[in-house]
Amino acid sequence: MAKEQKAKGKMEEAEGKAKEAVGRAVGNERMMAKGQAKKSKGAARQAKEKTKDVFKH
Repeated sequence: MAKEQKAKGKMEEAEGKAKEAVGRAVGNERMMAKGQAKKSKGAARQAKEKTKDVFKH
């Protein structure tokens, strides 16, 4: 399950980066903000899973 969550975090982060880049390219601040939020959510999910791994071992 941890690998699944890490993968989900990476996917969210990648989607967020893409959305942020598109928003920046078209000048849409709202899309940029949503992309940044999704990117942050993905990074937080990955950090949580890494922390859980540290305490498992």
